[in-house]
Amino acid sequence: MWWHYLLVFAGAFLVDVVPVPLPPAFTVMVLLQLTFDLEIWVVIAVGVAGSVAGRYLLSAYIPKVSGKLFKPAKNEDVQYLGRRMDAKGWRGSLFILVYSLMPLPTTPLFIAGGMAGLKPYHIIPPFVVGKLISDAAAVLLGKVAVGNIQELVDGILSWHSLAGLAAGLFLILALLFVDWRSLLQRKHFRLKFAIWR
Repeated sequence: MWWHYLLVFAGAFLVDVVPVPLPPAFTVMVLLQLTFDLEIWVVIAVGVAGSVAGRYLLSAYIPKVSGKLFKPAKNEDVQYLGRRMDAKGWRGSLFILVYSLMPLPTTPLFIAGGMAGLKPYHIIPPFVVGKLISDAAAVLLGKVAVGNIQELVDGILSWHSLAGLAAGLFLILALLFVDWRSLLQRKHFRLKFAIWR
């Protein structure tokens, strides 16, 4: 029975360690909770721990990957964005908390934080609080709303999940192609597509 919880951890970890928006980790939690009839609060705790570990690793390896993929100017642009967010102090943490409570993928947040060189202790604590609240609500509501596994699988491919995927991809593309320094310093919106090495 303990290996079921290991599956919850691994599933949440895997969907949150990749740098593209996948279905949210709570869908993995609900699916495994329903499949194996697991204790719901343990699923939430273990799933959130897996999700946090995945996002931590994502923010740790993204700077190395981005240094090889993107031109130095793009990395400096995102680092500038990170310095601006870091300088906001508690407002930056509040932004991360509120963002992690919304039904948006947090992949762009951790890509930006990793590329910007933000220390994990700036991102992880408000993310954990938001993730605990949002995933607990989603898993509890999912258990009530979903009568069986087929309904859950159908829900993964719903317009809601596709809209979340589209929003996540849009935010990643905005992070990559918007000239943030120009926008924040000169209030001039510019797109830069020549970002690849």
